[in-house]
Amino acid sequence: MGNDVCVAEVRVWAEGLAEIDALIGHRFARSEPRKHAVEYVQGLLSGEERKNSWTLSERAGDRLPDGMQRLLSTADWDPDAVRDDVRDYAVGHLADPSGVLILDETGFLKKGTRSAGVARQYSGTAGRVENCQIGVFLTYATAAGRTLIDRELYLPKAWTDDRDRCAQAGIPAEREFATKPELAIAMLERAVAAGVPARWVTGDAVYGQVHRLRARCEELGLSYVLATSVNQRVITVDGAELRADEAIAGLPAQAWRTRSAGDGAKGARLYDWARTPVRGVNWPTAVYWLLARRSRTDPEDLAYYLCHCPARTTLTELVTAAGTRWAIEETSQTAKGQTGLDHYQVRQYAGWYRHITLSMLAHTFLTVTRSKRGPETRRRQRVDRTERPRDPTAALPPDLDVSTRSRPRPRTLPVAPPPSTQSPTMPLPSPRTPALNATVVLERVCLMFGDLMGDAG
Repeated sequence: MGNDVCVAEVRVWAEGLAEIDALIGHRFARSEPRKHAVEYVQGLLSGEERKNSWTLSERAGDRLPDGMQRLLSTADWDPDAVRDDVRDYAVGHLADPSGVLILDETGFLKKGTRSAGVARQYSGTAGRVENCQIGVFLTYATAAGRTLIDRELYLPKAWTDDRDRCAQAGIPAEREFATKPELAIAMLERAVAAGVPARWVTGDAVYGQVHRLRARCEELGLSYVLATSVNQRVITVDGAELRADEAIAGLPAQAWRTRSAGDGAKGARLYDWARTPVRGVNWPTAVYWLLARRSRTDPEDLAYYLCHCPARTTLTELVTAAGTRWAIEETSQTAKGQTGLDHYQVRQYAGWYRHITLSMLAHTFLTVTRSKRGPETRRRQRVDRTERPRDPTAALPPDLDVSTRSRPRPRTLPVAPPPSTQSPTMPLPSPRTPALNATVVLERVCLMFGDLMGDAG
């Protein structure tokens, strides 16, 4: 029975990889980059400790990384077109009219000064100013799963003002300075133009404080629950202009309600919440709220959100939308830890977009595959991941994954456990599946994927 379950999952993975090949294959005019693209995605899904062109080339059986490096540099393919394929693939499997579009940024630490957009700037990932690149991302979240569907590299003004430096990094001459909220607006516009079914936009105060972004959400027909700062100026329905904390401080005690912002590692994330109506750009024909979240253990710990929504939206619905904001942290963590989002070694502008796009594709594949395993499994995996340290080799489902640093080359089906080495020890097979470990699973995925592609040909 156990073997049958695992074999069925192998087929799901193999069929998913075949779907990826069919999804993006037409974006490559030549067979070589198409082959390397699929192998690159397979490598990003593997248990390699570092997922760059060298390690992924070795895993694919190449003596040199030239093919993978060309894929990220000079090969003829459009990463924006593949990005659109990733978005459509995600929507095709995860679509929900109540979906949430989540805006956030993540930092990529760097040592030198030549990588496109690198600068000493604040990185939320590190929690301090670091030498890093900043990527702005759009996540699509529904009950079925959550995944990255768009990305932009933030270029500080010091870069866009230095056209020679931009040219050396391969940054197009037409790329001008854009703030992070402006990059976010462009991604929201693309999502809406592509018909991504979504009701809400969420994001932190970097985006919530920007009037233009909030107004554009309304123009696009999107409701929002966007974090803002304590000193955000709001206008009450009575016409008084107050800071966010002042407006909330005047609420009576009975205005506060305990609600869950979603499940965490220790169960429901319970906070006290309150809201008060405020004016917005289209008031009074549109409805706006200032929402506050207060810790149940520390009444001085408060967070604030600006909201726009239909008239009959409940407090619970606003809280639920606000709670999805935490999803982006998990998404960034799994994309970095499981599909190598931050494992690249490219410096050029185009190379960043190419690697990031293929990593997004790998992450979306994982999300779609997990969405087929049932809601309880997805919930358990989300909670479990928050309870253990980041695991860079956890792309395979937890019951199938082991370190593959000492595994044979792909397409070589092992018939016995590998000999003892200095690499991390492989766990004993489960008693339910004594003849099938994760190395075998990964190899069978590759073999079955090859068989499926052969049948398709």
